[in-house]
Amino acid sequence: MFPEVDPLLGPEMRSTGEVLGLAESFGLAFFKSQEAANTKLPTSGGVLLTVSPADRPAVNDVAKRFATLGFKIYATEGTHEHLKTLGIESVKVNKVHEGRPNLTDVMKNGDIQLIVNTPAGKHGSTDDSYIRKTAIRLRLPYITTIAAAGAAAKGVEAIKKGDEAVKSLQEYQKR
Repeated sequence: MFPEVDPLLGPEMRSTGEVLGLAESFGLAFFKSQEAANTKLPTSGGVLLTVSPADRPAVNDVAKRFATLGFKIYATEGTHEHLKTLGIESVKVNKVHEGRPNLTDVMKNGDIQLIVNTPAGKHGSTDDSYIRKTAIRLRLPYITTIAAAGAAAKGVEAIKKGDEAVKSLQEYQKR
């Protein structure tokens, strides 16, 4: 891995596919695709949610699903306050510029196993860059869209239910 490389995807990279995840459900297929891409999604632990204000309404289902699956939710102030209004418990984590302990400290301490960070844009917070670079250094799965976060949550849910039977292409074709 290259710690100096920023994994923020531009529009030309979001549609590039390199792996295939085939399953009975979309969530499980997504989970398998991440494994094939050498990104192991966790089935327990902590998830850091830090989403832009525009994405907060869309994070509701993702946060509820991860909480129901037993994940401990960590969130930066804006996301934490949003989740509180929904009755979803989260641990408030400082951004880097807000002092210590901050979100990179929590990541380094091993409390976080998955990061969902929808960047505020190229002119947004420098925290987004710190989060991405720390995630790369620590080899933590890092998700930058609510759609992918939802797919990840559904995939973890499918794995925890035991829906991971391996089938041949011919078996899928028969159905």
